[in-house]
Amino acid sequence: MSQCDPVADLLTRIRNANSIKRAVCDIPASHFKQAVVKVMKDEGYITDFSIFEAFTRTRTKVKMLRVRLKYGPRGEQLIQKIQMVSKQGRRIYKNMRTLEKVQDGLGIGILSTSHGVMSDREARKLKIGGELICKIW
Repeated sequence: MSQCDPVADLLTRIRNANSIKRAVCDIPASHFKQAVVKVMKDEGYITDFSIFEAFTRTRTKVKMLRVRLKYGPRGEQLIQKIQMVSKQGRRIYKNMRTLEKVQDGLGIGILSTSHGVMSDREARKLKIGGELICKIW
């Protein structure tokens, strides 16, 4: 499988694991993916994440990101939808004034800003904008 868009791959793997109620999801690691997952953890959409080394079929070491998904007390999914906003062919930038709340504040937007990757709530507090990566609710 060729990886065209690593963030789309990350979100798709999390979406698929969540839809079949898996406890963990393994994803090839990068610093940017780690930052996106950290925002998801800070906002309460996942339980935890960790980095480990694995071997491919050709016996090469690769770093993997293990995401522990979070469910409600009766097994209901906390992540209802993950929507990609920026794509490789079309980047979407929002400034502080055009950054709207996701699902009237019930969801989050994840932004890549000059101050790092953060949620839309944090970006509004800091009064900065950036590239809107995805929306989660």
